[in-house]
Amino acid sequence: MKDPKTLLRVSVIGTVIVALWCFTPVLIILLGVVGLSALTGFLDYVLLPALAVFIGLTIYAIQRKRQADACFIPKLRE
Repeated sequence: MKDPKTLLRVSVIGTVIVALWCFTPVLIILLGVVGLSALTGFLDYVLLPALAVFIGLTIYAIQRKRQADACFIPKLRE
């Protein structure tokens, strides 16, 4: 993504969703309602790495946004 704001927005939204699924029983209830409750044993293998990836992506996006803001120098009117 070329726009640091979009990358930051996507990474924060992903982090919030994965954190919500990790720390609350929302996903387990949803899988139970759909009939896929047998998959709940494998959620730790998927959600914890996904959370780590999204947190890393958020940190990367913040650094890119800071660099983009630092490179922006407004032109002075003469």
